[in-house]
Amino acid sequence: MATFVLIHGAWHGAWCWELLVPLLEEEGHRVIAPDLPGMGDDFTPLNQVSIEVWARFVADIVSAQPEPVVLVGHSRAGIVISRAAELAPANLRGLVYLAAFMVRNGQTLEEVMRQVPPRPESANSLEMSDDRRFSTIAPDAMERVFYNSSPRSLVARARALSGPEPMTSFTTPLQTSEEGWGRVPRFYIECSQDRAIAPDLQRLMQAALPCRRSISMSTDHSPFYSAPEELADHLCSVAEELVAQPMRT
Repeated sequence: MATFVLIHGAWHGAWCWELLVPLLEEEGHRVIAPDLPGMGDDFTPLNQVSIEVWARFVADIVSAQPEPVVLVGHSRAGIVISRAAELAPANLRGLVYLAAFMVRNGQTLEEVMRQVPPRPESANSLEMSDDRRFSTIAPDAMERVFYNSSPRSLVARARALSGPEPMTSFTTPLQTSEEGWGRVPRFYIECSQDRAIAPDLQRLMQAALPCRRSISMSTDHSPFYSAPEELADHLCSVAEELVAQPMRT
């Protein structure tokens, strides 16, 4: 059995894992799904958070566990788990990028997103604050972009629970190295109906940074709501593979 730490993406909180956590626990795994500082039910002021603050928060959780963990990041959390892996590589069995940004050292999310043309479905999907420092998901974009194959009741729940995201998460360069982040086995779960991070971009990122294994799901950007049982099966298979193999030191 393994310990999973699940890190949510932009505009979200730990609530997004609510269907997945019990499925993993039923298989005997330990699961930790925190709210990042300033997100979900954590009330840290957003002007006090950054990729580095989030990554150190995650690295501290990882380092406090009695065994190395499988660290899962969704969407924007891809850069958070990459940086956390740089800070605490010895405490990780593996990284799982779930429809997530997997970027090279020195890159920003903005730079990576420009590698493919924007999808028509994702137009006008964000509403910016007056000072343009924060964004929220436009109400009509929740289903159109992020939850296009999810049950409508869960789309409504996500719409009610989502919150603002600091735009610095899109403009902060990632800092990783082969000696830190690069030593941790990584897996990618791509979503073929994704309208938030285009499947073409997901595959470009995997081509640039090959993973130990890639898994494809025929879902929207949010398989924790649209296909939680299938997602749990895939994560269990990753954990089984990692636990069976000795860790690098």
